[in-house]
Amino acid sequence: MKPLRIALTKGRLESSAAKLMEGAGLDCSALRQKGRRLILPIGDSLEAVLAKAGDVITYLEQGVCDLGVVGKDVIMERGGRFFEILDLGFGKCGFALAAPAGADFYQGYQGKTVATKYPNVAKRFFQSKDMDVRIIKIEGSVELAPLLGLADGIVDLVETGETLRENGLAVVEPVAEVSARLIVNAASLKLRKREIEDLAAKLEEQIHT
Repeated sequence: MKPLRIALTKGRLESSAAKLMEGAGLDCSALRQKGRRLILPIGDSLEAVLAKAGDVITYLEQGVCDLGVVGKDVIMERGGRFFEILDLGFGKCGFALAAPAGADFYQGYQGKTVATKYPNVAKRFFQSKDMDVRIIKIEGSVELAPLLGLADGIVDLVETGETLRENGLAVVEPVAEVSARLIVNAASLKLRKREIEDLAAKLEEQIHT
């Protein structure tokens, strides 16, 4: 039987996933010495595909990968047809609402404008507060929007908060916690259930050691 194919988000999540899999007894030497290769063996039972975060979900939905490692931020923003089966415990950060330091974001009756790379996450957050907020999608540094007078605040991923502080912004309220997740193609979970559950069990055991 062909190896299970797992799509890994390139960069820090890829490195952390490799460390976790090595702890679970999987041979990640090819992944550690990948060069420019994008498809690599992990022992005899797995094959890694290195991809951008959003593409991890696409590859699962299109059936060319069985599993994926992707941040909860991407899952929350994009959604999709897959199962989320394990919190991998790394890549931790959080969505937060931030605004210029000292400003009261919720003060006044005038409608607010919020800039974000994650319009769906922001929309659901403000809907939960019954707030009608104008949302502007920004592809680059969202911290610029309040500085330029384009927005009253931002919704973005925050890890240490240093970038916010250096640009005169402060967290108003946390929105959601984020970490890397193991996701599975629905068809693969039916056809190769035992293999996938065995792998997930090994990774989960390693997370808790």
